[in-house]
Amino acid sequence: MLTALISDIHANREALAAVLSHIRSTGADRIAVLGDIVGYGADPAYCIDAVRQLEAEGAIVLKGNHDEAAAGADNDMSGTAQAAIAWTRERIRPEEKAWLAGLPLSCAEPDVLLVHANGWHPQGWGYIRTAQEAERSMRRTAQRLTFCGHTHQPSVFHMSANRPASLFVPVTGVAIPLIETRQWLAITPAVGQPRDGNRAAGYVLFDDVRREIMYQRVPYDCETASRKILAAGLPASLAERLLKGQ
Repeated sequence: MLTALISDIHANREALAAVLSHIRSTGADRIAVLGDIVGYGADPAYCIDAVRQLEAEGAIVLKGNHDEAAAGADNDMSGTAQAAIAWTRERIRPEEKAWLAGLPLSCAEPDVLLVHANGWHPQGWGYIRTAQEAERSMRRTAQRLTFCGHTHQPSVFHMSANRPASLFVPVTGVAIPLIETRQWLAITPAVGQPRDGNRAAGYVLFDDVRREIMYQRVPYDCETASRKILAAGLPASLAERLLKGQ
């Protein structure tokens, strides 16, 4: 089965539409959404509707920290993120907030764990930015392969028995074989707010027959998405970073 993993849509309509179009061209059998459907961007209702349609078609959909906050929870966020959440809460319906609140934090399959933030405490929203943090997550899970979002930084970590975890940065379009003797943790690039210097939206394909993953980047109309953020009265920094991929 070929699974497309997307994360950190962040209410970016243009990026989500481009990524879903690209996924359709790959013939993927299913989609998994690893959270943060809303926050930062100007189209929360559109993105919620689009993801709910994916869910109705069989997609796995998880909750991110911005989804939890938009649904009404208090989260420790930056001032910019808090401003975007306050704006988002005023523009989504109570029924949409209830749907966000009810999303699961993780999905555990026999050999694969899907989660927004990490495997050691999914609702704590701790980041995985280093090999040590990746190792902490892998050692707390039973699965050989973990997929996370949250950091907006495409990264792959691997760990052999009795060896510490190691990091490497994936190359777009190059398959990564998942060697059976290792444990793996893959962090997806962001759909709606890339932060690795590449403003193209990103996602990951996982082929469980070939046992390999491949990172994908998809150009989209980030100028329109940026202008819509400004027109909505959201913080200007949220518009600027889309143009820089930072």
